[in-house]
Amino acid sequence: MTLSIIIIICTLLLLAYLFDLTSSKTKIPTVILLLVLGYLVRQGANYFDVEIPDLTMFLQLFGTLGLILIVLEGGLELDFDKSKLKVLRKSFLISLLSIVLLSFVFTMFLQLVGDYDIKNSIINAIPICVISSAIAIPSVRHLSNEDKEFIIYESSFSDVLGVLFFDFLITHEVINGHAFGQFGVDMMILVVVSFFATLLLLFLLKNIKHHIKFIPIIILIVLIYAVAEVFHLPALIFILVFGLFIGNLNRLKEINLIRKLRPAFLLREVKKFSELVTEGAFLIRTMFFLIFGFLIETDELLNPSTFLISLSIVAIIFLIRFIVLKTFKLQAKPLVFVAPRGLITILLFLAIPDAIEIDVINKSVIIQVIVISAIVMMIGMMMSKEKSKQSDEVETVVDNPLGDENGKDLTNSELINNNS
Repeated sequence: MTLSIIIIICTLLLLAYLFDLTSSKTKIPTVILLLVLGYLVRQGANYFDVEIPDLTMFLQLFGTLGLILIVLEGGLELDFDKSKLKVLRKSFLISLLSIVLLSFVFTMFLQLVGDYDIKNSIINAIPICVISSAIAIPSVRHLSNEDKEFIIYESSFSDVLGVLFFDFLITHEVINGHAFGQFGVDMMILVVVSFFATLLLLFLLKNIKHHIKFIPIIILIVLIYAVAEVFHLPALIFILVFGLFIGNLNRLKEINLIRKLRPAFLLREVKKFSELVTEGAFLIRTMFFLIFGFLIETDELLNPSTFLISLSIVAIIFLIRFIVLKTFKLQAKPLVFVAPRGLITILLFLAIPDAIEIDVINKSVIIQVIVISAIVMMIGMMMSKEKSKQSDEVETVVDNPLGDENGKDLTNSELINNNS
């Protein structure tokens, strides 16, 4: 039985890797294929009467680990300098405004359909207001660097802000000046913790001589995150800050403290660390969505009584996203399609206390919103496929200034004539 389980898990992971390899060609988000694969495994287990224990606990475990690694991976990938301040500010404001507007709209909707407490309505609405970086980041690899960079920033900020708002409302029974004051103190504590934790992790990265050095550092990162969450601190900010910091050491080497840590050596270690984080994020993310697909019940996925609600929610999500992007004078296509709900939506939904759950936002609605938003993103990516090809051709010409086969540089007029 043990060998059979090993064979099945290895086969599923290899299939997931195949999905990841081909996603840039097919434009089908890997998450959809993983959900379908997990769902089919469940149907097969039911057909052959295979008894499988409840995996809900593992869903939350893999979801939390996946969130940490995905945000860390996103931070490590981002080059940060003064030229990035504009996109950083814009992505932050867009993610903040989107969450606020969607929370307001969905809260008003819940007030109309039932006599629910406003605070409880907002708590139940937040999970469907947050973009899933676990789905968004891997799905935009084929986009231009500018669009990809924006999505990484925006989805990471969306995760962080969503968790921040959710935790703030959950941990404070009364929202008043004292609550906001406590929130400010928590933020200052986290800034201090992030600073010293980052220095500690850099010190370990430089000085651990043992052949196993990256796994203990990742374990420490997870431990710091978990301890911060226990004290209701915005732990994801630490993850994002740490990723940005060590991912941009080459820009900080003029600082005396960083120079003492031998940044040239650290950069080589950071590259190895980034590769491990990327592969770990793939593994954990894959396990999460396979388990989630396995736990999907057919009557929940195809529940006709919630389908209209789910479709309306998705329509509002993309409508508000279009309006916000246009407000900030960004090109809507293909960015407007990249608003999937997923890992963070599930985690926040599962974290809602039973006492304040609202039956309108139930498991069927969450599942349908996740699937429909992923399908919309898939269609949008397919529609932008031709445009991406044309952009890649232009970039190839621009990036190759050598000109003709004789190595002669082409003038602007010759380049235009050749293109036409």
